[in-house]
Amino acid sequence: MAARCSATGACFRAFAAPCARRASAAVHVSSAQQPSSSGGAGGSGRRRGVLQLLAGGAAAGLMGSRSVAAAAAVDEAEQVLLDPQWPEQFPFRPEFFQRYDESSDADFYEQPRFVTHIDDGAIRALTKYYAEVFPASGSKDAALLDMCSSWISHYPEGYTAGRIAGLGMNEAELKRNSVLTEYAVKDLNEDPKLPYEDNSFDVITNAVSVDYLTRPIEVFKEMHRCLKPGGLAVMSFSNRCFPTKAIAMWTSTGDLDHIWIVGSYFHYSVPGGYSAPQAKDIGPTKKGSGDPMYVVFARKQA
Repeated sequence: MAARCSATGACFRAFAAPCARRASAAVHVSSAQQPSSSGGAGGSGRRRGVLQLLAGGAAAGLMGSRSVAAAAAVDEAEQVLLDPQWPEQFPFRPEFFQRYDESSDADFYEQPRFVTHIDDGAIRALTKYYAEVFPASGSKDAALLDMCSSWISHYPEGYTAGRIAGLGMNEAELKRNSVLTEYAVKDLNEDPKLPYEDNSFDVITNAVSVDYLTRPIEVFKEMHRCLKPGGLAVMSFSNRCFPTKAIAMWTSTGDLDHIWIVGSYFHYSVPGGYSAPQAKDIGPTKKGSGDPMYVVFARKQA
């Protein structure tokens, strides 16, 4: 059964249509595809209108007084979370986390997909970023969790640590992932509890999968529980997805809006528990030269 949110039903159907023909491959959800709201006409005005529609105006602080149109300086991504103007309460209603395809995720991911969902440039950018923030390779005391993992984690070549756990939806894919020291199969949309002890990991990564989480606040609470004090959580994303399985709020907004959305998960999940979330555009410096790549990250501080 396909669930539809009244505020976004039309655009939800529009995004699902091409995916019906390409069910096994991620597709671009570019700025040009974003739906117009009744009060906006393109660019940042369109994004602002969609977020206001989604959150009843509560998320309008995302834009503040500055433009966040998609074709500007690289540091624009960082600016989104410098003064996010978080509403007092989490602004997104349950229907914003519905998907066009509400059928079993286990069935959807049953067949292994040994493909990459971002291009080589984006992969290199993510790997380079990981190399900059990970504990030194070879550290026997270091523990990392690759959440929503698959057959490849995009970790630096030859990277090792005392523990690298993978948590994903397809066992065949996880078995193929040579960087992992262990793995577990779990559907976080069914049960967001992570199967790990408190204070277990120095780093938790999630590559191009945060847009599929239907219970992100619960998942981010669990991430906080499982991180060691001072541990780092890194959420990365591009503009590619399986549109029928991405949440309505994601497919209805643009890249810079996504930064604010992911930042809100850190902010609201454990008040005061994470450092203020930060964002970085790590993609190609020349816009339009390949898949964009963004990271939103924070550390456990309480």
